Amino acid sequence: MQQVLTAKLKLEVTQEQKEQLRVTSLAYRDALNYTSGVAFEMGKTYNGTKIQKQVYYILREKFNLPSQMACNVPRQVGVTYKSLRTKLKQNEEAIKAGRTPKRYKGLDVPPKFVSRTCTLNYQKDYSFAKDGQVGITTTTGRIKVSYKGYSKHLEMIQSGVAKIGAGKIWYSKPTKTYYLLVSMELEVPDLTPNDINRVVGVDVGQRYIAVAADTRNKTQFFSGSHVRHTASRYVKARKSLQRRGTRSATRRLVALSGRERRFIADTNHCIANQVVTPETLIGLENLTHIRERTRQKKKGKKASKKQRRANSNRAKWSFAELQGFIDYKAVLKGSLAVKVDAHYTSQACPHCGHTSKENRPNKGLTFVCQQCGYTLHADLVGARNVALRVLLSRQEWESTGRISAVPDVSGDETKTDYRLRYSGLRWSQDAIPNFNEVTPQGGTE
Repeated sequence: MQQVLTAKLKLEVTQEQKEQLRVTSLAYRDALNYTSGVAFEMGKTYNGTKIQKQVYYILREKFNLPSQMACNVPRQVGVTYKSLRTKLKQNEEAIKAGRTPKRYKGLDVPPKFVSRTCTLNYQKDYSFAKDGQVGITTTTGRIKVSYKGYSKHLEMIQSGVAKIGAGKIWYSKPTKTYYLLVSMELEVPDLTPNDINRVVGVDVGQRYIAVAADTRNKTQFFSGSHVRHTASRYVKARKSLQRRGTRSATRRLVALSGRERRFIADTNHCIANQVVTPETLIGLENLTHIRERTRQKKKGKKASKKQRRANSNRAKWSFAELQGFIDYKAVLKGSLAVKVDAHYTSQACPHCGHTSKENRPNKGLTFVCQQCGYTLHADLVGARNVALRVLLSRQEWESTGRISAVPDVSGDETKTDYRLRYSGLRWSQDAIPNFNEVTPQGGTE
């Protein structure tokens, strides 16, 4: 099994080298915008080969790009157009299904590239030397630069343990520093069911960003009160700056967005580090279209203030990023993360299997089964239901030798079959702790 990592290397450049990187990255960005306009005129095509035939010699002459960069530009533009076409298609399907009334406008005009980045091919546009330096091709020749980074990543690069792929020059405006982002492919051993000795289910939400529960009655709660408060502060500051609309306010918005993004990523990293343990099968909810499925319906023509606040809270956190961190950290620790069907995990009773909206009185934090009276923290119920569905996936893994990373429940028959199987899952009575024994914020029972 292969795992892809990205090493972030800080380049220690002289003033002359910094100017060379600046000229190269700006030329590359201008070439991307020019090529984007050409692709738009060609019918919004995403065929990189066709685009390259139209622009290759122009990129070489007009923007003075080296040959490999002149090939990378149309490929990158093609990938961007393909991604936007996919979003457009998904939007059309969502409109037909009634999940959203908004039309996607990403392809109404040619996509504009703003970031000062530059894609490099390994051993052609950049390469590592044994003296701890990296050679980088620029529009004015090749330069050798010293670099720093995470010690484990540096060890992988120098030892040759990881297969090095494409790199990207990235410029940080706040620190006025250039970085080299290196893609590394690491070979990890394939797992078997016998390698797994722990099963964990992870439920994500608003009051608690994540709740993890394993089949041994160990639970972890990660409160969302502090991070929601901080995220709300960012939202208020952003609204205030947007109302001003001045150039200085725009600069502050850029800095603020970076700070907010780093805060969310750091919090997600910390949670993922505590959730992931060696030799564990981790179950994550399949959150595809989760915002549309959980969005509160409007009453009348305008949503209430409470509904708008709830919808805003759903948009403040990157749950997909959290799941992605858990996924790649699990592989590096000899574990595996899989997704399970998320439907009704917060409404199904893990004790008797009864599923109903009434099991969540007033959609609060307390789960009360209307059939058997089973009472527990609602988010913990969701995590346990996820864990039970992961156990079902493990049974299939043991019997078939294969495990699906994402469940396919698109068909009505498949969906019905899964629902019937889920209804038969039960959490054993002797494995149920008291409701008051739950400890918050990463605590363990």
